[in-house]
Amino acid sequence: MVHSNLLGEEKISKLLWNFSIPAIVGMVVNALYNVIDSIFVGNGVGETALAAVAIVFPIMLILMAFGVLIGIGASSLISIRLGQQRIPEAEKILGNAYMLASILLTGLSLLMLLFLDPLLIRLGAEKEVLPLARDFASIILLGSVFMHIGFGMNTIIRAQGDPKTAMMTMFIAAGINTLLNPLFIFTFKMGISGSAWATVIAQAVSAIWVTLYFTNSKSLLKLRITNLYPDRIIIGQIIKNGLSPFLMQFAGSIVVILFNYSLLKHGGEIAMASMGIIQRIAMLLLMPLLGISQGLQPIIGFNYGAKKYDRVIQGVKLACWASTFLSILGFFFIQIFDTEIISLFNQNPELIAMGSSGLKIVLVMLPILGFQLIATQYFQAVGKAKHAIFLSMSRQFILLIPLVLVMPNLFGLMGIWVATPLADLGSALIAGIFLTRELGKLKKFTNV
Repeated sequence: MVHSNLLGEEKISKLLWNFSIPAIVGMVVNALYNVIDSIFVGNGVGETALAAVAIVFPIMLILMAFGVLIGIGASSLISIRLGQQRIPEAEKILGNAYMLASILLTGLSLLMLLFLDPLLIRLGAEKEVLPLARDFASIILLGSVFMHIGFGMNTIIRAQGDPKTAMMTMFIAAGINTLLNPLFIFTFKMGISGSAWATVIAQAVSAIWVTLYFTNSKSLLKLRITNLYPDRIIIGQIIKNGLSPFLMQFAGSIVVILFNYSLLKHGGEIAMASMGIIQRIAMLLLMPLLGISQGLQPIIGFNYGAKKYDRVIQGVKLACWASTFLSILGFFFIQIFDTEIISLFNQNPELIAMGSSGLKIVLVMLPILGFQLIATQYFQAVGKAKHAIFLSMSRQFILLIPLVLVMPNLFGLMGIWVATPLADLGSALIAGIFLTRELGKLKKFTNV
């Protein structure tokens, strides 16, 4: 375990390496098992099942948004408190975050289960897709609380200076899921329900692992029963600080819903299945960039709290270079192997042709996404929630949603593909302006 004080003393490049590599590995593995899920579903059940998973995806994003609200909101606060050497307050934030995740996600999941069929129909599930979507969503909702205890609390493990354990959490969940998926789908013939059960079981084990970690002697912060009692001020701070990633994730679910409607209208189930595959590939490629930003978060939060602004600037610049390099590699990989990637999920020639074309267009702005994520993460890490919220919303609400509403009516299916890179370009320009101004202000307090 890395002692939290090293965040203010160790060389920035070494810290970023030590924190980002475990985060990247863990998040890539986590995204990879979602990709593997889709490969098993596509080959073991068919393209209709892929469309069903795409229908359920917005529900999963909404649930994830609340997990992100609590997990990232709490971890950013904890990093700052550790930089200020206020450990008892950090432990109280941990306890309130655990309690909030358990209650909120359980209540939200039960509410969705009560209205599941109408919800799925509203999301575009038609006669053939609805039964598969219902089977998948009901199981995922039953186990969603495990997902968000595992994910949300895992960000706090990283924030307190233990990135290797955070990585192990991801490995445990991914390993169990990858082993159970083919067993349930192919051996036990459980179909799409098998994939859902594999996911839920893996997340349950992950949640138990994280809970045990915070109750043993290895953790700097301890999960104490007395800190589970809700504190209105702390909960308000968690929500305020986690509002930016929450809104970004929530807006993402709205975008997926709008995409699904347009895809059904302009391309049918094959187009929807194609977008479902593209979204999972995009998530896999974004994970290294998110890993760098997540690895940067405790470094920035601690040093900003300790008023070591020169180290904050160094960390941001280094993270921008690293994320840009990785995103360029991902861009070339997509452009060269687009057909081979799509064909892994299903052998339908129409799906392969449509999916490979869409994949290259949707991710054409991948090289600038790393910088955009780092800029948003900076404001999140230093507690400037309003700036982070605006940057998050600039892509989704201000740019992407209007584009998704307008472009398909003008250009059909091509308009759906083009909407995403246009929004990426605009939001990256806005993020660049914000970050440049902010670092300029910090430089006044340093010799950098």
